[in-house]
Amino acid sequence: QVQLVESGGGLVQAGGSLRLSCAASGNIFRVNFMGWYRQAPGKERELVAAITSGGRTNYADSVKGRFTISRDNAKNTAYLQMTSLKPEDTAVYYCNARVVLPTTILEYAYWGQGTQVTVSS
Repeated sequence: QVQLVESGGGLVQAGGSLRLSCAASGNIFRVNFMGWYRQAPGKERELVAAITSGGRTNYADSVKGRFTISRDNAKNTAYLQMTSLKPEDTAVYYCNARVVLPTTILEYAYWGQGTQVTVSS
């Protein structure tokens, strides 16, 4: 019913920048929370940044001042601008969206397929 499509990952040198995009499509009434998580090999998935439909943001301490999350509500799309990248930012980045469907007032969580970000030293 709802699909999240991520793009923008890749290989970059330390100090470089990347921009990730996450577009939600399908049977959507409203997208509430949108967030980016990441999972490095051998580690648990962690929240990197999140944004509400009203634009309130939240960041992991490790990325504050370097990453910026934004969204275009008309396009149901979230972005993650990553700057000053470090090798420890290397991970698979996943988009998460909490969506209200047209036929219900309930909120459902959806995940994207993940996009690899690799930062070389």
